[in-house]
Amino acid sequence: VRQAPAGSVLANALRLVRFASKGRFSWNPRQWYRNMTAEGFWTDALPSKYSIEERPSWMTWDDAWVMEVRRGFKACKVFLLYPIYWVCYNSINNNLISQAGSMTRNGLPNEVVSNLDPFAILIFIPILDLFVYPALRRFGINFTPLKRICAGFFTASLSMVGAAIIQYYIYKTSPCGYQATNCDDPSPLNIWIQAPVYILIALSEIFASITGLEYAFTKAPKNMKSLVMSVFLFMTAISNAIGEALIALSEDPLLIWNYGVFAVLSFAAGCLFWLWFHKLDAEEDALNNLNESKYEDEKRTEPAPFAGEKAPAA
Repeated sequence: VRQAPAGSVLANALRLVRFASKGRFSWNPRQWYRNMTAEGFWTDALPSKYSIEERPSWMTWDDAWVMEVRRGFKACKVFLLYPIYWVCYNSINNNLISQAGSMTRNGLPNEVVSNLDPFAILIFIPILDLFVYPALRRFGINFTPLKRICAGFFTASLSMVGAAIIQYYIYKTSPCGYQATNCDDPSPLNIWIQAPVYILIALSEIFASITGLEYAFTKAPKNMKSLVMSVFLFMTAISNAIGEALIALSEDPLLIWNYGVFAVLSFAAGCLFWLWFHKLDAEEDALNNLNESKYEDEKRTEPAPFAGEKAPAA
């Protein structure tokens, strides 16, 4: 599919939001939130509710595009809790490798166990796609993208619980006690006991990361996919900032707290995610089956007719 170059759709999306927000402002923050999240917020901005003369010149789209933008904004809201997930995931690139250095390695590098993460992903994806997901569907369980993302938060939490338990036994068995990271003599624990941690993180990637990419692509309007995808990827930057704020926990003797805090945050984020979005999950099929929209990326002195309208007489 080849499409002609067009300007950014962000300006028109913001115009649509501003148009839908008219008359909804309140100095009471709680009331303002209610007004902005009211059921008729998007439907009141449908072009079909206004005559051609009443529409602004920049309103060059149809009702379907408005509902697609609604779907895109809802997808962006889903990503707001992702920084907590990425904080846990980033442990495989720093804290867990450092943890391996304080255990018995038998000549192997610290990073060797981390290779289980991509291997586990390659193994589990076909197993889930060919056996687990179809089996769940046969039992009447619809494991929707939002359910999978929620499961990703809980799986990441379990991986951090495992890391905290390993760190506890490292401190317990290390000759240097709670200064095990910089100890000349490592703990007798073998680094391969980290394997379950990396396997759980790999599962969480399949549930949360891969599904997040899918959700960003499928829920965005055709001409807003890069915008919604950028919001998804921007969450990694926020997670790095959170990681910097928690860096004081990434050293002896606080490493148990480090993994424990990550586990609690991810578990709480999973609970909050489902609390916020379980109603959106019920709309999954409806959101996926929106009609094809019509959108023109240009200003017109005479707005083009929309679906369901007859063209004006010459």
